[in-house]
Amino acid sequence: MPKPDQRNALEVGERVYLREPTSRDAAQIVALNRASRTFHRGWVMPPTDSGTFVTWMRRCRQPNVKCFLVCRLADGAIVGVFTLSQIVLGMFHSAYLGYYAERPHDGQGYMTEGMGLVLRHAFTRMTLHRVEANVQPENAASIALVKRSGFRLEGFSPRYLKVAGRWRDHQRWAILIDEWRRLRPRPRVPSRDRGRRAPPGSSSPGRPRSG
Repeated sequence: MPKPDQRNALEVGERVYLREPTSRDAAQIVALNRASRTFHRGWVMPPTDSGTFVTWMRRCRQPNVKCFLVCRLADGAIVGVFTLSQIVLGMFHSAYLGYYAERPHDGQGYMTEGMGLVLRHAFTRMTLHRVEANVQPENAASIALVKRSGFRLEGFSPRYLKVAGRWRDHQRWAILIDEWRRLRPRPRVPSRDRGRRAPPGSSSPGRPRSG
């Protein structure tokens, strides 16, 4: 299977890459969202027809909004969507993050890797200082995702956002660039003793390695 064209990729990971949506994605995104209606119900309201897709694309093109498609490296399939909105620079340098997975691609780790790429882009290319995600308390999968990604719980907002016609409670999760930097794996520093053979029966001092 030929690999997808990555010339428009914003960030590339091990299994997925990020790119911006275009009008050519309309049919695929609408079909995925229609197939995921039950999965999305009560959590998000993504475009499920040509009219709502046009509205969504218009929003994505606003100067304070950045939309990302998470695409599989193997075949270019869209597996999820992230949106950074209400991007404010100046003394704030912050944005709100929304996201959703597409069926049947949920539960395979694509969104975890995609989140890592979005944060990398937000904190390096966009030079943001803070990213906030508001999650309904009942959405266990979404809360698990922000926890895995290094977000910390900042508070609880009752009847915070109107989703699917109802005002719904949300938890406020956030991550700062300093926290994100601490989570990044550090490059290994070669040991000055590398190459020396240890005497038979000896072991390195310090904490034992976990299995």
